[in-house]
Amino acid sequence: MSYQFLEIAIEDHVATVTLARTESMNALSLSFTAEIAQAFRELGANDEVRAIVLASEAKAFCAGLDLKEFAAIGLKGTAKSSLEFPEKLRALFESCDGIEACPKPVIAAVNGMCIGGGLDIVSACDIRLCTEDASFSLREAAIGLVADMGVLQRLPHVIGQGFTREMAFTARFYKAKEAERMGLVNAVFPDQPAMMEGAKNLARQIAANAPLAVQATKEVLNVSRQATVQDGMSLAKHKNMVLMLSQDLKEAFVSFMEKRKPDFKGK
Repeated sequence: MSYQFLEIAIEDHVATVTLARTESMNALSLSFTAEIAQAFRELGANDEVRAIVLASEAKAFCAGLDLKEFAAIGLKGTAKSSLEFPEKLRALFESCDGIEACPKPVIAAVNGMCIGGGLDIVSACDIRLCTEDASFSLREAAIGLVADMGVLQRLPHVIGQGFTREMAFTARFYKAKEAERMGLVNAVFPDQPAMMEGAKNLARQIAANAPLAVQATKEVLNVSRQATVQDGMSLAKHKNMVLMLSQDLKEAFVSFMEKRKPDFKGK
């Protein structure tokens, strides 16, 4: 499908999804987040895609929620309207859930500010990179709200409870080097072109591996955050029972014997 707020390109098994609601610094509206959710569903089902880079065309990665839109939606002061409110915002939650559930590894390439809902989005990604001018803020406490798009549940698995609580309680901006020290980002690049090259190089390394194995590994990692060690290992063993039958495993053995790089097909 065509998108109003996203640009999508696929090359060498790597999809680049660019947030392009530039006039509002990628502020998250319902229509915008619905497109994000749809894009990751489509890319997740596309066998040509093995890794995804999520980036921004704007000066900021994401300015958080579109407060004007959500102020207009508002609550109507009745129990019924309050109960219906989460359903009205379904697209918000599905944007982050869709990224996490996407079977393909997702690399967030963050430039400029990443605020509120933007941090929800990157916490749902598998790997995060940023530029030196990037800054991150878990902003909801500063505007009288609780973050509810999943960041409070996902971020502790990335940076731990201590740093998550500090970010949530202070609502301050954290610079790129602080984010790297906390483990929020894997690497900091001097500018956006260097970051995008680094992100795409990392994505190409992922895409060069056996696709079914990479996707199964992501699923096991996601499940293992809530599972016991034994339950996580059990899932991994069951995945391997299937992968032992794959053409890619045979290709790995043959290419090793022939002393060449494997040519995986995802079959």
